[in-house]
Amino acid sequence: MKILKKFHEHLNNSSDVSKTLKTTFLLAIILLLTPMISISQNNQSFWIHADQVKPSKQADYEQVAKDFIEACTKYNLKDSDWSTARIDDGTYLTITPISNMADLDKNTLAPLFEKMGEEKFRSIFKRFNECYDKHGDYIVTLNSDLSYMPNGLTLNTEGQNYRKWHFLYVTPSNSQALREKIKAIKDLYAKKGAKEYFRIYHSGFGTMGEYYLAVISAKDEQSYAKLGDENEALLGDEGKKLFAEMFSLLDKYESKTGVMRPDLGYTAKQ
Repeated sequence: MKILKKFHEHLNNSSDVSKTLKTTFLLAIILLLTPMISISQNNQSFWIHADQVKPSKQADYEQVAKDFIEACTKYNLKDSDWSTARIDDGTYLTITPISNMADLDKNTLAPLFEKMGEEKFRSIFKRFNECYDKHGDYIVTLNSDLSYMPNGLTLNTEGQNYRKWHFLYVTPSNSQALREKIKAIKDLYAKKGAKEYFRIYHSGFGTMGEYYLAVISAKDEQSYAKLGDENEALLGDEGKKLFAEMFSLLDKYESKTGVMRPDLGYTAKQ
């Protein structure tokens, strides 16, 4: 969606483990007080943990992440899978699929704590906490109805670890209209047989404000730019018109660039 950035430019010209456990406990309390929160059964939701890593600590952060994965593998940690992305600003995202809000209250690391012992376990998280001053958690939900992947909706884009994230912030009064406009854009992509695929996520619990997030995978920055140019030409004036209408609904737009880091993810053995 290189066209997203072009429209934006046009518009402009005109702590340690105890802290983690405390966060989980607070989340559980909030969940009890908000019974109306729910996750769609038709769309996959993800628990995102974001670490804003200091520039001088990124190598240390990645090393402790690998040491943690090694420990999880050694002790065969079950029921705990995550993937990791790195944004160019130094933020690392740990992305964990969840079935429902109750998953947030599960202590899936308890078996690892028992097998490693308290001292070694806490040592790893102490090393993590030395790498950043800010971190947090939130939920996003993958929307299959709005996503465009004609060969099948999947997060595993092998050989395409480059990522472009387009954040479409919207006020409550325009939320439904924006959803409809994204659907119209998807339909145009399908009609034209566009080769630029995208996944749409919707913000959820833990975020300030509402946004839709378009995520595009590519081999690298050059491939993303080339595909974006080809897609813009393919969609033509009809595409420009739809994107202009979509941007008129936004409260704010921003884009971020980064990569998936398979070496920092973990998949439990079955």
